Amino acid sequence: MISVIVPSFNEEENIAQCLVSLSHQTVDRTGYEIIVVDGGSTDKTCEIARKYADMVFIQTSKKVGGARNDGAMASKGDIIATTDADCILPSDWIEQVRNAFADPAVVQVYGPVYPIEDSIGNRFSLFLANTFSRIGYYSRTFYYTLGCNTAFRRDAFIKAGMYRCIDAGDDLEIAMRMKDEGKIRFLGGLNVGFSMRRYQQYGTLKSLYEWFYIVAHGGETQKYAYSQKKYK
Repeated sequence: MISVIVPSFNEEENIAQCLVSLSHQTVDRTGYEIIVVDGGSTDKTCEIARKYADMVFIQTSKKVGGARNDGAMASKGDIIATTDADCILPSDWIEQVRNAFADPAVVQVYGPVYPIEDSIGNRFSLFLANTFSRIGYYSRTFYYTLGCNTAFRRDAFIKAGMYRCIDAGDDLEIAMRMKDEGKIRFLGGLNVGFSMRRYQQYGTLKSLYEWFYIVAHGGETQKYAYSQKKYK
């Protein structure tokens, strides 16, 4: 069993396409569960999510990392996969994740992203991000494991302490602990559609600066409320 955890907050315009893509996988639907952990949406996010997900509930832990942890603890799967409510998953996403964990030494897998809002600028930005991710992986210096496209072996995930409940960098930070539990694999074919709306709305350079600023200050600051921004 694979458990897919989807954090959400006021995503009524995007969550259906995410959950539809998760519902139409090459793996039989009985082989995985979809769990939506909501941050207290005031729109129809939860109502829409209940049409597709096996479980929808309000998170009790803080921030996105906490939502993922809450979902993991409520899940049944031996493998815990995470994505975001505004992402689009390829039809073989679950199958690729399952096959990667056939190697008992593997404790985490992750992959690249492509822009849902297609433009030259967005494609270039994510080309740089994916290149950065590959450099880190093949040099074994860091693992740029985006929370929208990663999966864990359940027992190793819990043993490592799960996600830190911080504003930014939780998906990068956890890999540094997971590598002590076993093998981390980058799957080039595990390509997820990633929404660039926050970068378009607030500006790519400004958004990246804020992200790096928060990460450099331990994942939390009073200066930027990165995880609390409202997106169009």
